[in-house]
Amino acid sequence: MGQTPPPASGAPASPTSSAPVPSSPTADGPSPAAAATIAGDPETVASDLAAPWSVVFRDGVPLVSERNSDRILELAADGAARSIGTVDGVAARGEAGLLGLAVGSGGDLFVYSTAGDGNRVQRFQVTGTRGSLSLGQPRTLLDGIPAAGNHDGGRIAFGPDGMLYVTTGDAGRRDDAQDRDALAGKILRMTPEGTVPAGNPFPGSLVYSYGHRNPQGIAWADDGTMFATEFGQNTWDELNIITAGANYGWPTVEGIADRNGFVDPVQQWQPGSASPSGMAHAGGTLFIANLRGQVLRAVPVSDPSTSTEHFGSELGRLRDVTVAPDGKLWVVTNNTDGRGSPRQGDDRILAVPLTRD
Repeated sequence: MGQTPPPASGAPASPTSSAPVPSSPTADGPSPAAAATIAGDPETVASDLAAPWSVVFRDGVPLVSERNSDRILELAADGAARSIGTVDGVAARGEAGLLGLAVGSGGDLFVYSTAGDGNRVQRFQVTGTRGSLSLGQPRTLLDGIPAAGNHDGGRIAFGPDGMLYVTTGDAGRRDDAQDRDALAGKILRMTPEGTVPAGNPFPGSLVYSYGHRNPQGIAWADDGTMFATEFGQNTWDELNIITAGANYGWPTVEGIADRNGFVDPVQQWQPGSASPSGMAHAGGTLFIANLRGQVLRAVPVSDPSTSTEHFGSELGRLRDVTVAPDGKLWVVTNNTDGRGSPRQGDDRILAVPLTRD
């Protein structure tokens, strides 16, 4: 790991944060439990989806965003999909469109999407019961996040602190990643109402960490350590441990640089073998969906500098991964978005059994 970033010009000498800052795993702590591992072959849960991007569970019901169709789908037990509604004003182009989903503690659905004037985060009430869910009217929590045909970030998730974390890409505006007054190239932290939490590292700012190129996966280990995946340029994709107020280097550095003021990734990969998107944590293991690499990568939290690859090219491009209520790992393929080679039934969601020793 690198060092704590120095303050930017005009910034306080150190971030003012009362939020707990997770520490990275160390050999000095208690022995970690055995990591979860893949325990069987993937089985199809749903098929014939159009560029699915995110899957979440609301009261046990799976909800899926389709990037280009503007639709949010509800999956039945037999895998049949029905639309619960569309997100108005989505401007799908390239990698932009209807992206990340998250479910709040009260059952509201939080949605990250691209509009004509930038990326945005909206909150929707969901009504009805399984098989008849309906999407209500949106309340926009944040808009004007820089958008482009690529580098849009788009992953949102609630952390163990109950706050909503939002990944934003640099949208091709590389220098914005180092500008703490810009929303691009960041991981943001907000309350479910869209306001700045009292414990954020920079007073009055949603910015939690900065210096990111295009982060698309976030997850938390059992001890609260936050991890994020990030697409690199041409040199290194990254797995980072995220701490409040830290600077992850883009565009000044890419990958492990050992430069004062920047935090190094705990693991890096060449983009051709990775392009890491969604990520989930289960039983001491981080599972990472990879696009160009076409693998599901497993990273033990006890040693995040190592990893194991699964399903090499067997499923094609992988966009998202999450843990289902029954403990299985759900993996979302991404072969119908114009960059993959669709196979029969694509795109699919597959369930993978795990063992936890």
